[in-house]
Amino acid sequence: MCASRDNARYKLETVARACEILRHFTDTQQSFSLGEVSERTGFERTITFRLLRTLEEEGLLRRPDGRRYSSNVHILTQKRFRIGYASQNSDSFSKAVSQGLRWSATRNQIDLIEVENQYSVKAALRNAQTLVRQGVDLAIEFQVYERIGAQLSAIYEEGAIPVIAVEIPHPGATFFGVDNYRVGQMAGKALVKAAQQHWHGKIDELLMLDLEIAGSLPHLRISGAQSVVRKSLAGSYQVLHLDSRGEMERSFELVRRHLQFAPKRRTLIAGVNDLAVLGALRAFEEVGRSPLCMALGVGAFPEARRELRSPQTRLVGSIATFPERYGDNLIQLALDILHRKSVPPAIYAPIQLITPMNIDEVYPRSLFADADREQQPVTHS
Repeated sequence: MCASRDNARYKLETVARACEILRHFTDTQQSFSLGEVSERTGFERTITFRLLRTLEEEGLLRRPDGRRYSSNVHILTQKRFRIGYASQNSDSFSKAVSQGLRWSATRNQIDLIEVENQYSVKAALRNAQTLVRQGVDLAIEFQVYERIGAQLSAIYEEGAIPVIAVEIPHPGATFFGVDNYRVGQMAGKALVKAAQQHWHGKIDELLMLDLEIAGSLPHLRISGAQSVVRKSLAGSYQVLHLDSRGEMERSFELVRRHLQFAPKRRTLIAGVNDLAVLGALRAFEEVGRSPLCMALGVGAFPEARRELRSPQTRLVGSIATFPERYGDNLIQLALDILHRKSVPPAIYAPIQLITPMNIDEVYPRSLFADADREQQPVTHS
């Protein structure tokens, strides 16, 4: 009661009337005449005229045609949602997803509460509890450990918070990511085509670089590619699986160790992501066996885009998943869930094969120059 009297005591009537006028403009394209504003607000015409002119002078209103007023500002008339975002880590894929989310959240007037999972089980669980305590309206989870998905879902369920799981599915959460088996099949077909063009369809080894901690879904990239190669290329060849963890350095060391004891073989390489594949290519390069390998990555990371532009590259291509577009899709999905619209349990992001032939068409240098500069690679599922 006292607070109400205090608020009334400090209220400026002229400012309140100006705010009342601005609230009638629901978007920046709507326009009203002097008479229409006076009728809608109930203010005397002379007072309305002075208020409109003042708001115009201060840049809050404009008169595109000289007679009707339009607003230069947008007044929030509904709840401003708070969305929690638990990001994966600092690799190029994750950075692109995070930046896109920030831009989209700003455009949609959403408060984005960010925490970093840092490729850590403990951090991911701790962050989920933090977001629940902060009372977010929805959580977007981007972490790589399949085995803690049920624990994370239980934490959010206890707080009655809906969840969108990025790339790695969680029980009860809406999934957003790529169709991993389709990615694998696309990768396999590109490798088969390269083997047929350069080696007459004859290979000695199929090297598969996996990410075991991510579980069965990302593994479909590997199994999909292997299935296509087996069906398409006749003959006998060795199949070797290595757990690269999606890391360039680990992949380099594992493949380097393998090559120390392996004879020279024509090798096709497929991996869970670009970083694992690029690490393998560096190992082949170190021992002078680059002509004996051809590889296909996933993600079209900046590191892979640089490699595809190299004249001597043995990278046949990369399946682009366009993380820079995730933000708009995730925010729209979140809004649909928050507005209680019906959404499917899984939504798949678009994919496309990127090769040295179409890299500049899909990723023009003029638009992606900054992203394609040299970066320190980390990990990603």
